[in-house]
Amino acid sequence: MKKILIIKTGTTFQSIREKYGDFEDLIIKNADLRKNDVKVWDVQKDISAPAMLDIAAIIITGSHSMVTDCESWSVMLAEWLREVLKKPIPTLGICYGHQLLAHTFGGTVDYHPKGRDFGTVEVELTEEGKKDPLLGVLSHGFLGHVAHSQSVLTLPSNARVLAKNDFESHHAFGLDNHIWGVQFHPEFKQELHFHI
Repeated sequence: MKKILIIKTGTTFQSIREKYGDFEDLIIKNADLRKNDVKVWDVQKDISAPAMLDIAAIIITGSHSMVTDCESWSVMLAEWLREVLKKPIPTLGICYGHQLLAHTFGGTVDYHPKGRDFGTVEVELTEEGKKDPLLGVLSHGFLGHVAHSQSVLTLPSNARVLAKNDFESHHAFGLDNHIWGVQFHPEFKQELHFHI
């Protein structure tokens, strides 16, 4: 049976892990997934990629790593994603995952010129976002939880901006009809920000 592949690119803050679990635990719980339907690939510890035939969808987590550091595991993952995502496998990148997807497909990632962004922020769907099959179910203006220093500064040429705010012009993007990136953390609940 095909599984949802959660690609773990790092761990969340220790205070969050101790009380709520790590990125993959939060995703499984808050997306209402069953553990039996999920495979977690901790790419920093194991660079052996899973078989593509076993993957129903992909979720790429956040990380304390920076895309611009070009760590060997991240470079390998970008190459793997470039190949795997030639197939229409539904894929969602969160925070670091969002940035890595943009970088992998030709966008630019670097430190945000206005500095770090932490907390709960207002995010607005664009007109494209309102029509998007994944993000279009959200209210046109919603609160997102953020914790990042780097951002997608330019998108891949064929990407669509799906959400933004005054600080972050690429809070969410879509690529082709099966790849999404979100800078905010949909797996975080309000109470988690008190532990960052």
